[in-house]
Amino acid sequence: MPRLASSSDPFLAVADPTRRAILDRLRAGETPFAELAAEFPISAPAVSRHLRVLREARLVQERRDANDARQRSYRLDPQPLREVVDWARGYQQYWEGNLASLKRHVEARKTKRT
Repeated sequence: MPRLASSSDPFLAVADPTRRAILDRLRAGETPFAELAAEFPISAPAVSRHLRVLREARLVQERRDANDARQRSYRLDPQPLREVVDWARGYQQYWEGNLASLKRHVEARKTKRT
């Protein structure tokens, strides 16, 4: 059954390499926006747009500073990635079979040479 993309789709969110890099960075823990934005070679508004996609996909959570509502921090919520992992797991048997076949092929060629 085809997947219908929506703003809350974790597949859509992780399709972009910058968003994957943001998720990788947030694995280290909650990070203020300014610090996070400074780590990427794109503008702060561009980082903000990526974070919006990640928030809509529920992959990151935003926390506003109690003393200054303009200050925001972000943290990873990996739970929605479970759907991506479960989907990819369906291909694990395929890749393991291909790797086993490659191993047999390489070993057969090696045996023929000796």
